[in-house]
Amino acid sequence: MARLLVDRPADRLTIGDMARQLGHSHGAVRNAALTLVRRGEADQGGTGQPEFRANAKTAAAAQTAVISPPGTHSPRAQAATARTTIPAAATPRQTGPIRRAGGQVYHPRELADLPDVEALNRLRDADVPVLLYGPPGTGKTSLVEAAFPDLLTVAGDGDTTVGDLIGEYTQDDAGAYVFQYGPLVTAMTEGRALLIDDATLISPKVLAALYPAMDGRRQIQVKAQGETIKAEPGFYVVAGHNPGVHGAVLTEALASRFSVQIQIGTDYDLALALRIDARVVRVARHLAHQVELGELGWAPQLRELLSYQKTEAVLGTKAALANLVGIAPMEDRDAVADAVMKAVGVKKIAPLTLGKQLPASAARQPPGSTGSAHRGRPR
Repeated sequence: MARLLVDRPADRLTIGDMARQLGHSHGAVRNAALTLVRRGEADQGGTGQPEFRANAKTAAAAQTAVISPPGTHSPRAQAATARTTIPAAATPRQTGPIRRAGGQVYHPRELADLPDVEALNRLRDADVPVLLYGPPGTGKTSLVEAAFPDLLTVAGDGDTTVGDLIGEYTQDDAGAYVFQYGPLVTAMTEGRALLIDDATLISPKVLAALYPAMDGRRQIQVKAQGETIKAEPGFYVVAGHNPGVHGAVLTEALASRFSVQIQIGTDYDLALALRIDARVVRVARHLAHQVELGELGWAPQLRELLSYQKTEAVLGTKAALANLVGIAPMEDRDAVADAVMKAVGVKKIAPLTLGKQLPASAARQPPGSTGSAHRGRPR
């Protein structure tokens, strides 16, 4: 891993980039990359998907393969059992924006008369696992990242394996096979929070490897190593579930492991506070109501509204509206287009599409110039 980063010092590589080049699973690569970052031997950036690049210490790390065995890491500084429960009314409320590890800002929302980040931390202190569910783009992952700065994440899908959770053998530069521990083992031995994102896309047989760590046993067996991993105080599991996503199945076994289940929806008042076009927010509210009634299958969530705002700033309002229609599923696109047309008072709007080829002179003009009569009109 370190050698790959050293060989490409100017590049910012994602987990997927490195997994493809190294021939290892995403879970093993993610764990190795985050280990380098924790040791200060690589830098992490990126506003969405994490990106990694070499720093001044990466070259030295590339000289020797180091596998940190479980139990050698420092546990979370303050054990959950050592915390004192304070009545909600007496607890300072963290209502202001919180900057997440990647630099993005999260705006807390109310949950059980508490800021959501505070409520999640109290549930962690009490070792009550939480399942967050709702449409994609509503801020489930953002909330967990804001609440738990020590978070490790497993991005679940149908290809996630037990090795992606617990670990697997990987080949080092000398050709020898060494066991690389996965994020579940790391979270347990370091007393950290673990997010299983899109947990309901993962095979129930794979998720079964997680359950012994969550119940009274708080331990798992790593059969490949013939060892037992015990959870340090502070270890905590939270999961995300998108009910409307194809293939997402919330089994009884999974649901029973999460004593608290919290529905997450888009905060449209927050969207207005972030100065997103009020007409577009009104459209999103209307479409969301239709989804609740079962008349529609899709509505823009906060993620799409923020993307609209960025697109509008770059390409203009007409293009941003056309793109909002274009990202809707085919079966809901006409209804979304009708709602947008009524809200903004236009007679026709279609998905953002390439139009006629521009003359060479017009193509070289900077954005905002008036040399092309049809520039900026969605096709």
